Amino acid sequence: MTPLAEILRPQSLDDYIGQQHLVGQGAVLRTLIESGNIPSMIFWGPPGIGKTTLAMIISKTLNRPFHTLSAISSGVKEVRDVINKAQEEDGAILFIDEIHRFNKAQQDSLLGAVERGTITLIGATTENPSFEVISALLSRCQVYVLREFGKEDMERLIASAVAHYATQGLKVEVRESDALMRISGGDARKLLNAVELAVNRIQKGHPTADNAVVLDNKIVTDVIQQNLAFYDKLGEMHYDIISAFIKSMRGSDPNGAVYWLARMIDGGEDPLFIARRMLIFASEDIGNANPNALLLANATFEAVSKIGYPECRINLSQCACYLACSAKSNATYMALENAMAAIRQTGDLPVPLHIRNAPTKLMKQMGYHEGYKYAHDYEGNFTPQEYLPQGLEGAKFYEPGNTPREQETRNSLRQRWGAKYGY
Repeated sequence: MTPLAEILRPQSLDDYIGQQHLVGQGAVLRTLIESGNIPSMIFWGPPGIGKTTLAMIISKTLNRPFHTLSAISSGVKEVRDVINKAQEEDGAILFIDEIHRFNKAQQDSLLGAVERGTITLIGATTENPSFEVISALLSRCQVYVLREFGKEDMERLIASAVAHYATQGLKVEVRESDALMRISGGDARKLLNAVELAVNRIQKGHPTADNAVVLDNKIVTDVIQQNLAFYDKLGEMHYDIISAFIKSMRGSDPNGAVYWLARMIDGGEDPLFIARRMLIFASEDIGNANPNALLLANATFEAVSKIGYPECRINLSQCACYLACSAKSNATYMALENAMAAIRQTGDLPVPLHIRNAPTKLMKQMGYHEGYKYAHDYEGNFTPQEYLPQGLEGAKFYEPGNTPREQETRNSLRQRWGAKYGY
């Protein structure tokens, strides 16, 4: 039986719900589609907000051959098979769902075909492509950020479901939608699955003479809670659980962390996905409060890569408990964010002459490297000089946290730089 979410999948941009900043009248992506000249692109956004649907609409609108692969079940061989087939087609589109799950070799296999225009790549990811997509491929693609659905969009989806059931001779009345909104969390697929599950269960358990179904908050909540295990196995809770896992570690609760880890293991989650998220967490949420966290997370990723299930679950548990119990700091993450914000505000400022490279005589004559002080020539291997470009002198991006290790760092910086950076 075809799921309701698939039945209601839009077939054109005019029917497409949400993402009006991209596909509304005059918006950037719609303009490209209407021109018939689209670049390779990556759709980045949360699950269930129409990434696959948008790729299919683009193909249909442009009348292009459409190939789809899932990074979960496909490898280099499948990619090459599609590329070989695309060489005989005109303007083929290759859609890769969860492209962040492709390793470097798999992503490398796409480069030549994308560069030559053999295929137009459309990748979909829930992860930040800056971290999960290799730079060579990322530079050949335009990244578009898709947003989760708002309440108005979700109401439109519910209305479309009600209208569909009416065509099947079933009257569905949604008296309250708060529970559906809460359960779906901005995920259209989750919303429609919840509607379908509730309607089916009510029909089977409490059929009415006039073939009508009434949904309110209590009915929806009761039905979903009674069928939560079924709901989870559809993969709808995947991102909720990884979110709970990360937040438990960030909150220094090893019990919560290992519980959500066990839920993922029991559900057959890709262990490399779990290990990868812990590797990111070790720098983003612990950083220099405990540099060993990154070492252990990386060792765990390597161990999981070599061992696999079932034994690697022990490595995952060791790492999760260690990260949860570790001192926390996001200071290095925020330092990068602060520096990126400064770049957006000031642009690409020139490198000061004294710290430029001067490999040629001409460059030396132009003043490159002149005045540079070689730190190792000075006592303590340090001497103050300016390393930031003109206009940002004295700007402080890194603010050490309050952990013991970072306080040592702060004291060291204060001794070296005095009042320059205000440490």
